[in-house]
Amino acid sequence: MTTQDTSDLPEVLATITASPMRRLFGLATLFVLGGVLIYLALTTAPALHWRVFLLVTGGLVLWLAVATRRATEHRIELTQQGLRSTSGETIVLLDNIAAIKVGMFDMKPSNGFTVHLKKPRSRKWQPGLWWAFGRRVGIGGVTPGSEAKSMAQIIEALLAVRNQTEG
Repeated sequence: MTTQDTSDLPEVLATITASPMRRLFGLATLFVLGGVLIYLALTTAPALHWRVFLLVTGGLVLWLAVATRRATEHRIELTQQGLRSTSGETIVLLDNIAAIKVGMFDMKPSNGFTVHLKKPRSRKWQPGLWWAFGRRVGIGGVTPGSEAKSMAQIIEALLAVRNQTEG
């Protein structure tokens, strides 16, 4: 058995992991919906264009279910440098964060928060975990709200410290 040297990795301040029950419910719903759509297309006799529509939609829903399963195997970690996924991707650097939005009426994922960026990043979507579009990154989905709230508060504290040292 070998041990990995983690002395060069930044300290993890908080993590967000997909909730097992939310993940199971979400995946089951998507797989059942995709299966039902394909079943209807193959067993009923609608017009050809409806049959094609049902098959394509069912296939897309099954693709989404597989993408969600893969994405939610990972977790999001907060370090002093920023947010990263355990898949190895840097989601956003702390230096690029302008603000955190956690309000009820903000456009954000379920049980999550939105990060507003200073500079836009490339589009990316990890269903059920996070998405990035322009100057916004949404964190959350099939994640526990308590983990997301704690992470958002820690990010706000890090931003406050950064603003004090800059100002």
